[in-house]
Amino acid sequence: MKVLPGLLLAIAIAAVATLVGHLLPVVGSPVVAIALGLLITAVRAPGARLHPGILFSTKQVLAWSIVLLGTQLRFTDIIAGGLKSLPVMLGTLVVVLALAYIFGKLLGIDRDLRRLLGVGTAICGGSAIAALASAVESDRADVAYALSPIFFFNVAAVLTFPTIGHLMHLSQHAFGLWAGTAINDTSSVVAAAFVFGHAAGQHAVIVKLTRTTLIIPLVAFYAGKRAFAMRGGDAVPWRSIIPWFVLWFVVAAGINSFGYIPAAWHAPLDQLALFAITVALAAVGLSADYARIRSAGIRPLVLGAILWVGISLTSLGIAHAMHLN
Repeated sequence: MKVLPGLLLAIAIAAVATLVGHLLPVVGSPVVAIALGLLITAVRAPGARLHPGILFSTKQVLAWSIVLLGTQLRFTDIIAGGLKSLPVMLGTLVVVLALAYIFGKLLGIDRDLRRLLGVGTAICGGSAIAALASAVESDRADVAYALSPIFFFNVAAVLTFPTIGHLMHLSQHAFGLWAGTAINDTSSVVAAAFVFGHAAGQHAVIVKLTRTTLIIPLVAFYAGKRAFAMRGGDAVPWRSIIPWFVLWFVVAAGINSFGYIPAAWHAPLDQLALFAITVALAAVGLSADYARIRSAGIRPLVLGAILWVGISLTSLGIAHAMHLN
């Protein structure tokens, strides 16, 4: 199989990243994986023999990791605990996408990259970036640019949010809402919230899972917009609008909601999803184009910082205005 050499390399990197991630849980295996991939590429770029497997990992493995994330969702939990947080989620989504558009243009960042950064910050970091990139076929270099500031500010949030929350005298519920709506990656949400308190951690997980479902309409919108533009305004087949993995994501969540996934399977499936994401991000690092990264400079990091501050303040502001804290 042509994909095997590159796929095995990505799996090997992911295995090392997983071990390191256990030692450094604040950083996490996805961050380590993309860092290792970038380091290997800097030393020696992968040869042509590895390219099919690397591409397979950045596309197919990433798509199936998103499907696996659906097995962790229960629609009943979302309805019971997530609806109250919906105004905060939608408010932060609008603000972050607007900031990404305005400041992205001011910084001279191209449309695809600022869109990936906006969606990644507003919804759920790497998973949202992966879903959108697969749906609209974004350049893999743009994916690498977008992931780097997202992960950087995930780590910053884990290190700073609990202290800030105590200084602001936030309740357990308020901090769970803040962490669940303002921190991107699920592992970072859990890490920050449970450091603050067990009740905060439980609420943050529910909020975060609710927020994750925003991937579906947003990816469908961007995919449909792209398909419509490519067809010149003609009728667009629904398969072009809704990527296959989004449909399977919904199916997986539905199966779990009806109790067909045994409780004992949840932890292994969650670990499998995380490992699949780690494999895919290792491949993203391996496919990095350093010439393009150098040309992008510090601008993506600056935009990432603006979006991170924006979502943090907006989440707190809306929650306070609606007396949700």
